[in-house]
Order: sequence, then C-alpha cells, then structure tokens
Amino acid sequence: MEPQSCVNINKEWDIVGARQLGREMAKKLGFGTVDQARIATAVSELARNIYLYAEQGQICFEVIDNIEHRGLCMTAVDSGPGISDISQVMEDGYTTSGGLGAGLPGVRRLMDEFDIESEIGNGTRIKTIKWVR
Repeated sequence: MEPQSCVNINKEWDIVGARQLGREMAKKLGFGTVDQARIATAVSELARNIYLYAEQGQICFEVIDNIEHRGLCMTAVDSGPGISDISQVMEDGYTTSGGLGAGLPGVRRLMDEFDIESEIGNGTRIKTIKWVR
C-alpha cells in the first residue's frame, strides 16, 4: 500500500473518487464494514466542502502503522476563502449550504481524531484519523 495517496477535488465527480479510495484503503487496513462506512461518509463530507466552498483542493490518505496503532489519516487541504468562525461551523446543525448540517461536527464524531486550521484568504486544512480497533 502506498504511504500516501491524494485525490484532487475539482469537480463534483471527484467526491465519488475520494470516497471510493477512502473506503478501499480502510478495507485493506482491516477496518470493519461500519468503520469503512464512517470513513467513506467523512471523506464525502470533506470533499463536498472543498467542492462547495473552495472550488478546488485535495484529500490525502495516509496509512499510519506504528507499534501502538494502525490507522488511516485523511487530510483535506484547500486554498479557498477560509473559515472566519471555526467554532460556529463546528456547531451541530450549522449549515451554509442548506445540507443536512452533519458537516464538520459529523466528521468529528465519525473519526477518532480531528484537527482544523483555517486562515481567511489562504484556505483550510482538516486532518482526521480513524484507528483500527
């Protein structure tokens, strides 16, 4: 398995590609079907955010394999407008797209680790990790 694979998000169809790669890597790593679905959902959400708000960016998948843990790290990076109020977008039910509002709080719940950095005018970087149980 490659140490890192990235999917560029430029068009709506790329969301599907990113989701499939995330699920495939999760399966190879030994995640159960429920966690595979959680990872695929988180990838969809991150990729959709890039597509809707930043127009382009990428999601990189990296296998973490160390003594204590095996896991999948996903990093979503874009050079979009950035998020002015991170605490607001992390509130449950907050949506600017009229979507379900699962959004980033949903991603945080689906994954084991979640970190977000954003700078106005310079884009957003979200790093998440799911550990194999």
